[in-house]
Amino acid sequence: MIDSAFNYENEGAVGQAVRQSPVPREELLICSKLPGRHHAYQEALETIEESLYRGGLDYYDLYLTHWPNPKVDLYVEAWQAMIEAKKRGYIRSIGVCNFLPEHNERLIKETGVAPSINQVELHPWLNQEHQRAKDAEHGIVTESWSPLGCGHDMLKNEAIGSIAAAHGKTPTQVILRWHIQLGAIPIPRASSIEHQKENLDIFDFQLSEAELQAISGLSREDGRLWNQDPAVYEEM
Repeated sequence: MIDSAFNYENEGAVGQAVRQSPVPREELLICSKLPGRHHAYQEALETIEESLYRGGLDYYDLYLTHWPNPKVDLYVEAWQAMIEAKKRGYIRSIGVCNFLPEHNERLIKETGVAPSINQVELHPWLNQEHQRAKDAEHGIVTESWSPLGCGHDMLKNEAIGSIAAAHGKTPTQVILRWHIQLGAIPIPRASSIEHQKENLDIFDFQLSEAELQAISGLSREDGRLWNQDPAVYEEM
């Protein structure tokens, strides 16, 4: 998946890369996100059209509402616009980012349409057990942003390091494997081809239940990396 967003200001660059790539468009999965300042219905539709124009694309494979912005309280309206955009062929699949269970339940109650994906902060310091369970109840796939945390603290954790040594893997690979076995889809960054290869080399081993629990047990109440609580955080 190639991840972009209106607020990342990278939609044009992603579109250019797609057009220049030798890989056929239908083999690529391109994602972008709706910013909080454009949650009003008509603005949301126009923003999606603008994003497609900026990227020179005919459609997005996946489009997400970036944050619920509960204080503004227009996320249902934004979701209705995304449903319409999908009907028009602008988007193949629609989802959300950072939506708490109550946000998703309201979307489903008021529109009858559940998100396909919920992209949330998820890593060993914040295992999102309740969120993952509620997503699964509604058939929503949980996707992990910042799956390796921030900086190198997580990669230097003694418990994770011991598990990595036992499997002949790196701490990065162990954490990504933990995500996979939780049923979440991690979307790690990679600054080089070597990092990409490392990130992908996680399908030839299994973590035991005890190892999974040891990593999940590192979760803590103050585990959010940037203190962005979706219950109150407002993204513009």
